[in-house]
Amino acid sequence: MQTNPPNRKMSRKKSTKRFDFRVSRNPKSHQTGANTVTISTKDYDTSGRGYSFQANETPGTVTMSVKEAKALYNFLGKTLA
Repeated sequence: MQTNPPNRKMSRKKSTKRFDFRVSRNPKSHQTGANTVTISTKDYDTSGRGYSFQANETPGTVTMSVKEAKALYNFLGKTLA
């Protein structure tokens, strides 16, 4: 696994069939939005896959702070363990 020194900017992206995940961090910046996690949905055929979406639902994006993403990570880890 690649690690970055603690004071360097970092941006990483991971894609799946249904989602794009992106993490952007700038430890030197104290501006709002400098450290974010973004989850974007993709157009994806859900027929017969066990996924359910409303027919009128459009792909969207959720952006959260790294702190919020860590809280979500902890919540999912405890809930899905």
